[in-house]
Amino acid sequence: MDGLSPLGILAGIALAVALPSEAMAAELDGAKLGLAWGLPFVGILLSIALFPLLAPHFWEHHHGKIALFWPALVGIPMALFVGLTDTVHALAHTALLEYIPFILLLLALFTVASGIVVSGNLHGAPMTNTVLLGIGTILASLIGTTGASMVMIRPVLRANDDRKHNVHVVVFFIFLVSNIGGSLTPLGDPPLFLGFLRGVDFFWTTQHLFPETLFAAGIVLAVFFALDTIIYKREGHVPVDPTPDQPIRVNGGINLLLGGVIIAAILLSAKLQLGTVRILGIEVAIQNLLRDAAMIVVTLLSLLVTPKQSHVANGFSWVPIAEVAALFAGIFVTIIPVLAMLRAGSAGAFAPLVAMVTNADGSANIAAYFWLTGALSSFLDNAPTYLVFFELAGGRAEWLMREGALTLAAISAGAVFMGANTYIGNAPNFMVYAIARQQGVKMPSFFGYMLWSGCVLLPVFALVTLVFFRG
Repeated sequence: MDGLSPLGILAGIALAVALPSEAMAAELDGAKLGLAWGLPFVGILLSIALFPLLAPHFWEHHHGKIALFWPALVGIPMALFVGLTDTVHALAHTALLEYIPFILLLLALFTVASGIVVSGNLHGAPMTNTVLLGIGTILASLIGTTGASMVMIRPVLRANDDRKHNVHVVVFFIFLVSNIGGSLTPLGDPPLFLGFLRGVDFFWTTQHLFPETLFAAGIVLAVFFALDTIIYKREGHVPVDPTPDQPIRVNGGINLLLGGVIIAAILLSAKLQLGTVRILGIEVAIQNLLRDAAMIVVTLLSLLVTPKQSHVANGFSWVPIAEVAALFAGIFVTIIPVLAMLRAGSAGAFAPLVAMVTNADGSANIAAYFWLTGALSSFLDNAPTYLVFFELAGGRAEWLMREGALTLAAISAGAVFMGANTYIGNAPNFMVYAIARQQGVKMPSFFGYMLWSGCVLLPVFALVTLVFFRG
């Protein structure tokens, strides 16, 4: 896997045949499906959540097989139930309209971020640390939580490598940079880009989640500054700094420009109307094909212009993005019957879940949407969790952006914010954990981290609920 080339990853887009689509789900009568159809979906999410922690070596060598096992339990019966022709047509529909754009965006952001290296060193005083975390929080919505985490974690670790107590710095980094900060654009976190592909405007989250994000991030940053100040004053004498202060330099500026190309391509694809072409019987908008082509060009240009030493400094490898491509293929195959059952509403197997997010008068229970989306996103992948509750709320972007705006904001905030509750809530969390441990930081255990998040984040999310999501 380490030797996998970008062309190999692009070729791997053939995995799109393992994805769902609205066409297929629409042909299933969700009211007639039992909960057993949802077990493979639960199975693959639990596998992703638990295997890396409980059996990391097994996962490293066999995650591809696991990514095929669970969808096979759905895909084969579904081909028999729906029909092979309709199944192939539906899979091509999703491959061209959803999966390829999704993976190409992640690939482009991942490659561009890997070419940006922040060198030099600052002294990790409380104000310096707070500024660094604030910068990372802002970057998360511009280059993604994974990209921002890759760019910022090593400078933050260098700044604090002479501190006696630096665990809390990394924990709050995960809270802010790896999660909360990614809530303002579809670039920030995969759930929001899936919403964009479903029809949510690019700047909708910027407009509707800005107050919530500013509120949550502001409180967490303030708590961090207060805590870091107390710890810093109590530390007293510190050992000799192994990385003396040096001017901060950002190498790989061309990748920042390429990041701008990514944003421009996405915005133009939402604004231009250049007609459509038919590919494999599916109508595809020409502007979307140009957007996807731009992602490929950006990826290849980034690889061409980025010095090898920059990739070495960032620990660059194709393994993470290849793993994401395979696992998302499995996730989205297993979610097909789940979406069908959700569309059945109170007539389907998920009637109790429908009741939990619905008030007595039939209106949406906003707080329930926020906390249920967040609770599942804390332990399972937040992208499919977002899709589940997006469908539960009606699945129509035009309505959700207007009449259902508060519901969509609650779903989006729950999926992004609460991924910070555990190490497995969002992919960058465990990446930051692993890098910090490699650098000698004594990171807390799985449950030790949850003690931190429970004490810091849950009260903040309760305040977010009271201020924004009481409806």
